[in-house]
Amino acid sequence: MEALDFVWTEFIIRPMLNTLMVLYVISFSNMGVAIILFTLLVRLITLPLTVRQVRQMRAMSGLQPKLREIQQRYARDRSRISRETMQAYRDAGVSPIGCLGPLVVQMPILLGLFRVLIQTLFSDPDKLVGLSEKLYSWLGFFPIYQAAPLSASFLGMDLAESPVGATVVLVPVLVFVSSWVQQKMTMTPATDAKSQGNQTMMLWMMPLLIAVFSFSFPTGLALYWIISNVVGVGIQYFITGWQPLFPLFPKAPEAAEPPQAPIDDAPSEERIRNGSTSDDRPNRRRSNRVSAERARRRPRRGRGRSTK
Repeated sequence: MEALDFVWTEFIIRPMLNTLMVLYVISFSNMGVAIILFTLLVRLITLPLTVRQVRQMRAMSGLQPKLREIQQRYARDRSRISRETMQAYRDAGVSPIGCLGPLVVQMPILLGLFRVLIQTLFSDPDKLVGLSEKLYSWLGFFPIYQAAPLSASFLGMDLAESPVGATVVLVPVLVFVSSWVQQKMTMTPATDAKSQGNQTMMLWMMPLLIAVFSFSFPTGLALYWIISNVVGVGIQYFITGWQPLFPLFPKAPEAAEPPQAPIDDAPSEERIRNGSTSDDRPNRRRSNRVSAERARRRPRRGRGRSTK
């Protein structure tokens, strides 16, 4: 347990704390701007994972017709469906858990930032000694000690405290909306009605749950989450556009085929009813010629009678 605590403190808490302190000094003692810069830095570091996640999502979207075909073909054999589905994933180079990379990275950062905000944004000057013990010695050239105690005010909000006043409604709403949009843009089409129902439930429950947590968490943590979602939506837009969220540009209607002239050889309904088709035309023409020749050869009886 002590080894785990050492790893957590030395490899997550201290690097995040020192990074946030440097950004605080660079941003002219504005903790809100420092958190925004910290969020952009984290997003930049995790950009390869985010791009990989988006590509995995697109690949899985293209794989959905094949998965639906597998489910229809082996509807009575669940084990066969599982085997064929995993084989389809392997053939397409897609991992079902490959889309969880950014989420796995975000969770330690959220927990670490929660601890960092508690340890840095304090009103008791006596806690400055504990803060100085966590700073790297090679950061001595930064005027960090002159900046302490740190200012937690940003746009009328206390980043060290949970939302109060007007922010009680504003912050959770922004958390919910940004989380919903981010999750909506990363969803893949469901293969069946059950999966569609589960996705719809997760689409609304997860943002709602995070918004409820934001009532009791420091506002600085909610600020990080909102900015992170906004950046994530921007990255998704540059790769896939708004299509996962809603069809921004409706699909153009397909061009109507030009009317085709009726084919002369096509048999009419009347000829079909009479039992004759276009294949009988040569025979009819031949019979008409024969009838005409017979008529010319036939003697004209009426003219002979009149001469007598």
